[in-house]
Amino acid sequence: MKMRKMMYALLVSMVAISMLAGCGSKNSNSNSANSGQSASNESTDNASTNNGATNNADTAASGQIAKIGLGHITSIGSSKDMEGDTLATAQVDTTIVAAAFDKDGKVVKVEIDNAQSKVDYDKDLQVTTDLNADNKTKVELGEDYGMKKASSIGKEWYEQAKALGDWMVGKSVDEIKAMKTKAKDDHHPAVPDEADLASTVTMNVSDFIAAVAEAYDTAIDVKGGAEKFGLGHNISLAKSKGLSTSDGQEVLPAAEVNTVMVATAFDKDGKVAGTIIDNAQTKVNFDKNGKVTSDKNAEIKTKVELDDEYGMKKASSIGKEWYEQARALGDWMVGKSVDEIKGMKTKQKDDAHPAVPDEADLTSSVTISVQDYIAGLVESFDSAK
Repeated sequence: MKMRKMMYALLVSMVAISMLAGCGSKNSNSNSANSGQSASNESTDNASTNNGATNNADTAASGQIAKIGLGHITSIGSSKDMEGDTLATAQVDTTIVAAAFDKDGKVVKVEIDNAQSKVDYDKDLQVTTDLNADNKTKVELGEDYGMKKASSIGKEWYEQAKALGDWMVGKSVDEIKAMKTKAKDDHHPAVPDEADLASTVTMNVSDFIAAVAEAYDTAIDVKGGAEKFGLGHNISLAKSKGLSTSDGQEVLPAAEVNTVMVATAFDKDGKVAGTIIDNAQTKVNFDKNGKVTSDKNAEIKTKVELDDEYGMKKASSIGKEWYEQARALGDWMVGKSVDEIKGMKTKQKDDAHPAVPDEADLTSSVTISVQDYIAGLVESFDSAK
């Protein structure tokens, strides 16, 4: 009898353990399925509204790249009129923040930069700047930018930008926006007032914070397995012009700065997991006396931000707006290596379009010249970390 009770008790225990194991397995599978469904739905929603969005079948864990974003702020406020001994200068400052976020919205990686581009004129309002020169951002200038000698902490611009980015990593956008700041002077109304930034960042940070917030608000999903993230850019002043006449008509001076920006996530094999392509095409117009006629305080939008207002669709042979073509190009890049992207077949349409895609799966979606965007993608790979 005693033996029977012992065997019965053992049997009940084994059944209970089996049931518990089964329940645990069922709950685990259920959670996994629900999580995957949520990620899929979120990806689909973002794909319908964001540039370059791709479905993310794998649910990223905390600390892994789930989304990437690109924020930017452009100003022409430092441009100068020709007056007395002061010659006319067009200055375009484009703050760029590319950021990668995890599934909880915290910053995983971030790149902060600024393209400060100038077009100078002489007393006859002719361009004196080399319009074909290689234009570098502040980060690319490195020690040549020259902030260190005027810095109270002896830090160059790129060093301060890196320190600010390092501080952002692991924080949510709300935590970043809540950074304590103080006014240093009229030109520095928002210098960090955080103990762990006091010895590393003394520049004004308001635009960088606004740009990382924009990067988050416009972020796209990326394919699962993204490990590295980089920023590439290409700056051209080539379309700037001085005072002239054409067919008897006066042509006024105008500076044009095209700042191409490409933010890209890559997987462990170096293949594109997601990319965002944009272009800040900024113009500074002058009258015949060298006075700036563009509104220095106006909000300046990129081609993606302009959306249908950019006006390419009406002139497009395929009826596609610029932002639609940029998104299609980015979607084509996903899943490909840099070498495969560089190997894209192109053709010359005309002098203004020397490298239009000649790929069967792009002919109905991309007719813009793509050489600068491919170069930006390559740079984003070379700088990825």
